[in-house]
Amino acid sequence: MSTSTLIAIIVPSVVVLIALAVGLSMLSRRRHLRQQFGPEYDRTVEAEGGRLAAERELHAREQRHEAFEIKELSPEIRDRYVHDWRDVQERFVDRPEGAVTQADELVSRLMRERGYPADGYSGRVRDLSVEHGQTLEHYRAAHTVNVRSNEGQATTEDLRGAMVHYRALFEELLGTQGGR
Repeated sequence: MSTSTLIAIIVPSVVVLIALAVGLSMLSRRRHLRQQFGPEYDRTVEAEGGRLAAERELHAREQRHEAFEIKELSPEIRDRYVHDWRDVQERFVDRPEGAVTQADELVSRLMRERGYPADGYSGRVRDLSVEHGQTLEHYRAAHTVNVRSNEGQATTEDLRGAMVHYRALFEELLGTQGGR
């Protein structure tokens, strides 16, 4: 076999192998991001206008998250938060609007205690999406009701739903889902 024939066979084969490796790498990355972010993956694809832009954004979130020093809470601090949550729930009976605002503040405080920057709503959503993608919709729904409540446009049933949503994220951040 001549050298030119070997080159004609080897070069396209190498190109195909490289393309296959790149494709498999992209599929693996996409699978990882879908698992990591859950419903947030599709939301980001829509918001960013395509998969590649969304995957760059989600990868950037992961890199940002790696810089955080997320810590477990001591039993004493965890108990204090559980007590604070109970207080917020009890206040709901007399002042549902205030209780929802306090629930939002408690979740933000818990995030900071755990090591999240908690810098504004969109920053919190971005930072929570890395480890709490499955619970993020609860946070979004609760926040929406809280905003409507501050404008005087939320019903008591809306506020009750917001408390349920805040509790889902609160328990996940606290590490007590289905627990206390």
